[in-house]
Amino acid sequence: MSGSHLLSILIFLPVAGAAALLLLRAEDHLWIRRVALAAAIGELGVSFKLLWWFDAGTPGYQLEELRNWIGYPVIRYHLGLDGISLFLVLLTTVLTPIAILASWKSIGQRVKGFFVCLLVLEAGVIGVFVSLDLFLFFVFWEVMLIPMYFLIGIWGHDRRIYVAIKFILYTMFGSILMLVGILWLFNTTGTFDLPTIQSLIQTGRVAFAPRTELLLFGAFFLAFAIKVPLFPFHTWLPDAHTEAPTAGSIMLAGVLLKMGTYGMLRFCLPLFPNAARRLAPEIAVLAIIGILYGALVSLVQTDLKRLVAYSSVSHLGFVVLGIFAMSPSSVQGALYQMLNHGISTGALFLLVGMLYDRRHTHEMSEFGGLATPMPVLAAFFLFVSLSSIGLPMLNGFVGEFLILNGTFEHHAAWAIWAAVGVIFSALYLLWAYQRTFFGEVSHEKNRALPDADLRERSLLWAMAAMILFMGIGSTMFTSRTENTVRQVLEQMQPASATQPVNAIVDDVEEFSIPTTGNDPTKAAVDGIRMNYVPKKAKGIR
Repeated sequence: MSGSHLLSILIFLPVAGAAALLLLRAEDHLWIRRVALAAAIGELGVSFKLLWWFDAGTPGYQLEELRNWIGYPVIRYHLGLDGISLFLVLLTTVLTPIAILASWKSIGQRVKGFFVCLLVLEAGVIGVFVSLDLFLFFVFWEVMLIPMYFLIGIWGHDRRIYVAIKFILYTMFGSILMLVGILWLFNTTGTFDLPTIQSLIQTGRVAFAPRTELLLFGAFFLAFAIKVPLFPFHTWLPDAHTEAPTAGSIMLAGVLLKMGTYGMLRFCLPLFPNAARRLAPEIAVLAIIGILYGALVSLVQTDLKRLVAYSSVSHLGFVVLGIFAMSPSSVQGALYQMLNHGISTGALFLLVGMLYDRRHTHEMSEFGGLATPMPVLAAFFLFVSLSSIGLPMLNGFVGEFLILNGTFEHHAAWAIWAAVGVIFSALYLLWAYQRTFFGEVSHEKNRALPDADLRERSLLWAMAAMILFMGIGSTMFTSRTENTVRQVLEQMQPASATQPVNAIVDDVEEFSIPTTGNDPTKAAVDGIRMNYVPKKAKGIR
């Protein structure tokens, strides 16, 4: 297998699996499940090749693929991978087979369509994480919405139609703003190519007026803040989690929410550094409000799945805080916490789904004393809850510690307020565990509930092993992301161009930018010259 085509294989292998499912008869449920699982496991195996091909000591994008796609305007099929996207791709390929196995018995209607949607969703998410062309990124961003909409709207619970429409409206609103920002960037730079745009901005050859940069930052940031979701754009998330099937909740919490924080790291910080620094205090306040608000609302929930959903608002507030604290430690912690949240919260939704399969309710008042009939499931639930709380030696501790430590270096007050959220997370998770599993069995029907079977135990052991490994082997991850994090922060430094071009290009079809023979951006600028530059291009300096 050639490393130069590895990213394309990762995108299109799930699509091939979905196409194979379409060839099967709708009533062949067992074979549909087997083929879907085989495609997901094959994708997981291929994704581990990334660890072999990825060079942690090399900054910048790796495993790049560049093909011409559309001639006018110039749009390229440009893929690449760095330390930010490496483990997010692996997280996606790990959670997809888990989501398929979690749905092995619970999905009995329209089985083919369900697993087709899961595989297409996986392809769309991976495409988002590896796209280096802004237009291509937007295409995958929109492709991802379609299968998630159907997973909620067809296989969800009672309010599924309302929630599916709410989900699509919120996300489409953000997408429209981001599309405007992408088109603005193209008309300013003449290209959709992300590395080229980053180079031009970093070297000062493209500069934005302060107001323009704020508007562009806002267009991208709002799209990503809705996807996170950051307070006060969070109201779609609890409904979506509550009504989605178990597999939908696992994928939504595990990888879809990370697309928002990924976008902040990939686009908001390096492309609009001045606006990011200027608005960092306000964004940090929203993140801290989200941390405390999500935790306090979780404390009063009676629905176990809704409690876990609100906990995501709180935990992802830590991620946003770490990103906009803008220290190497806090950004490293934010990136690591994305992975931690995907595993821990995905495992919590998996466990809640197992309870729902047995009792067909999420209400904690319907449980109580479940540790007696289900000791294995109760033990795993406690272990995963402790990881979400941030117990040392488990994965959640590493990410939260790095975020708080890096934030405290420059903004002690932010870190102190955020640390209160850690205390609240222990309160709502342990109290929910007590009401669900401890005490006397409150309902007679709960005495005969079956414990986790072999399939469920295999899933839980796999999740528990990842939680423990990430807690004690965190350097395996952070060593591969450190260089990329430092590069992002370096891109936020003031432009270093020594020969800015002060003329504004107006009413011309071709233009040239003077460069010295030793100028390191000459290659990037030459690439720009080959692209279409529209008439009356604005903002070129």
